Amino acid sequence: MAFGHHTCCILITAHHLLPRGNSEGYKMTTNDLVIKNGKIITARETLEADLAVQNGKIHCVGNNLSGHQMIDATGLYVLPGAVDPHVHLQMPAGETTSSDNWATGTTAAAFGGTTTVIDFIEPTEGQSLMNAFRERKAQADPQAVIDYALHMTLSSIIPERMVELPAVIQAGMTSFKAYTTYDGLKLSDQNFLEMLRQVSRIGGLVMIHAENDAICNFAIRELLAQGQYGPNAHPISRPAVAESEAIERVLAMASLTQTPVYIVHISTALGAAALARAQARGQCAFGETCPQYLLLTDQEYSKPDFEGAKFVCAPPLRKKSDNAFLWNALSDNTIQTIGTDHCPFFFQGQKDLGKDRFTRIPGGIPGVEPRLALVYTYGVKTGRLTLNQWVDRCCTKPAELFGLYPRKGTLIPGADADVVLFDPELEYTLTHEMLHEHVDYTPYEGFPLKGYPVMTLLRGEMLVSKGQLNARHGQGHYLKCDLPHFEPRV
Repeated sequence: MAFGHHTCCILITAHHLLPRGNSEGYKMTTNDLVIKNGKIITARETLEADLAVQNGKIHCVGNNLSGHQMIDATGLYVLPGAVDPHVHLQMPAGETTSSDNWATGTTAAAFGGTTTVIDFIEPTEGQSLMNAFRERKAQADPQAVIDYALHMTLSSIIPERMVELPAVIQAGMTSFKAYTTYDGLKLSDQNFLEMLRQVSRIGGLVMIHAENDAICNFAIRELLAQGQYGPNAHPISRPAVAESEAIERVLAMASLTQTPVYIVHISTALGAAALARAQARGQCAFGETCPQYLLLTDQEYSKPDFEGAKFVCAPPLRKKSDNAFLWNALSDNTIQTIGTDHCPFFFQGQKDLGKDRFTRIPGGIPGVEPRLALVYTYGVKTGRLTLNQWVDRCCTKPAELFGLYPRKGTLIPGADADVVLFDPELEYTLTHEMLHEHVDYTPYEGFPLKGYPVMTLLRGEMLVSKGQLNARHGQGHYLKCDLPHFEPRV
């Protein structure tokens, strides 16, 4: 018996092949901008061609195109602007707030080749969902230098909130975040089922932070009773089984209500395997992981002098074997997207609030800026991902899943001219000093990189070129998301 709106399904991957043009076919139009001689990389294709921009949109792809402005991309990859589906800018966290505001965070994203971020609304207790949306939008609009969309968090299913769901959809938020942990955010299983049913009825997608609250609290109590107060206790306090159990449970509930679900920041082999089993059963379920779970391990928490606090996030960093499993899950499409869960806090003045007890360390790490380069260097260059999979996981699939495709995440005619020029031969050693994130460290300090963005355009306008920012605050637009489209599995 089905209680929801959706049937078992998968995302329609409507990656259109790029139409080819040439100068003869476009004599009547002089393009605003042509990017010449680059290697165009999309989720489906790799080709040597020119890319023309007209009125802020992709006009055509072809050879021998001409325009008022010409950019020579010889030796460069031409990518769709990246879409980061998971960031937390200017987010209240207990007695502090994440250190990147909408201006600094979106600036850092632009330098890294990301032209769209999707952030969150977390209504306060008793607050209307739509009032919370208006407050968050008013905060972002004057600051954002790139485009943005929003997910709505559901931490209560009282009738006054549930009746607002159609208005939330109408306002352009078609994805709803829910938690299985954290006081003030978590839903009981009974309420979780009701929430899933309500979102399913309106055609939305549910995003889930999946950790077993009882397991985490039990482990924390045991550690504190043993006098373990330092950052090295953090990964033990949120064990892998806490993630995998919660993923299994929410997938079971989503199966009952036939609700499409998206598991955020998967960190473990156990969690990814649970998702793969659900997909094999025909369930409409998707997954996200992040660079920290692909590249870092729980050994970071044992750094001396409280340095391990820099890496405190939830779920925590795991083992090398988890890293390897997640790379494979990205390659075989068990996991569809790479977000960042960018939620930075200064090491000095914020992370050190937990100097005497790891549970008081603000949870979150920076990463919105180096994502594209990290995944290229350690995914594509190592043979773990193809060029097309790199673009798909970082650009196209996030746009598809959250109702922004084909406006975002692709280079087909009619799409926004969000374009990144990426130099595959440019070598850097990643340091905090080279980044633009408003925080005093990077968790990837000292990582060698080969390949980095050298130019970013938003709707045909130059944002970043040769290390210089040309954007203005308020240049970013709020994006209304469409309801995602699914089709039955075959």
